[in-house]
Amino acid sequence: MTNTLHTTPAADGYRMPAEWAPHAGCWLVWPERPDNWRLGGKPAQRAFTAVATAIAETEAVTVAVSAGQYDNARHHLPCHIRVVEMSNDDSWMRDIGPTFVVNDAGDVRGVDWQFNAWGGLVDGLYFPWAADDAVARKVCEIEGVNRYRTDFVLEGGSIDVDGEGTVLVTAECLLSEGRNPELTREDIEQRLCDYLGVTQVVWLPEGVHLDETNGHVDNFCRFVRPGQVMLTWTDDTDDPQYARSLAALEVLQSTTDAQGRRLEVVKIHQPGPITITAEEADGVDAVDGTLPRQEGDRLAGSYVNSYIGNDIVVLPTFDDPHDQAAIDTYARIFAPRRIVTVPGREILLGGGNVHCITQQRPSGR
Repeated sequence: MTNTLHTTPAADGYRMPAEWAPHAGCWLVWPERPDNWRLGGKPAQRAFTAVATAIAETEAVTVAVSAGQYDNARHHLPCHIRVVEMSNDDSWMRDIGPTFVVNDAGDVRGVDWQFNAWGGLVDGLYFPWAADDAVARKVCEIEGVNRYRTDFVLEGGSIDVDGEGTVLVTAECLLSEGRNPELTREDIEQRLCDYLGVTQVVWLPEGVHLDETNGHVDNFCRFVRPGQVMLTWTDDTDDPQYARSLAALEVLQSTTDAQGRRLEVVKIHQPGPITITAEEADGVDAVDGTLPRQEGDRLAGSYVNSYIGNDIVVLPTFDDPHDQAAIDTYARIFAPRRIVTVPGREILLGGGNVHCITQQRPSGR
């Protein structure tokens, strides 16, 4: 049994490491929800299997799966990937799993945020979400790490750190009415400093256009290394994304990080725009209280939504003219890591991508 701690990571000398720090493993949740994943989740299951298999080349992978899907998941996933039974409401481990923190001695703990399906009863994406809110605790138990349980609503996809004191967020997400309306921006900054061990919060105004998470930063702008970020971009000044990306660029170019460095910005052109086809929309169950998937809806496609593994980076591609430029840019900025591409469309149809479905467990080294 692990302990629930009533202090904060920063007070105890812990911090969230950057994603490129060494991993002991990675967690995912198996997709099945038919009112979010088309055709009973079968195409998405193939996509998740591709992601899990790629990551398992360089680190241990665990996939949590409901009792009803256990045998199916075990059949499709390679035998070296661990499969554990775990109740869930959907399959976004980045947002429902723990955010791991480490100290200088290499000890690892988990932060268990409050989860309310990206907005609760204000603009959340489904109800109920109690099973998802319990996932982080269960992961911490299985990993054998002590946990901090917060009174603060946050998803792992809404933060990105450089491991040296700086976190990226969007105001669109963290100040949204459905999360922590009782808290001021200053209150939220203090929570981030307390639970992530950071000292500098970089607020970007908005995220990717029509991102149903209220603009998660992990789909928009992320650290590549200390002092360098990658930013979703478009050259089309008539695209609604242009103003969002330009506003973020202006913030980033006028900001220093916690170490006093100016940030270098690498632009990565967005795919598409990508929209849902009639066939794709028809394959999703229509259920009251769940965000519908309709023909022609624009999806929040982005190449930034990738996973930085131990020796690889897993990058979603979309059979799009911008795919190759994204691959080339990744190969340059993440060298010597190897770039592994996976088909991103099926995961995008569910509302996210590779980063959203994964959660690294740092080794603490």
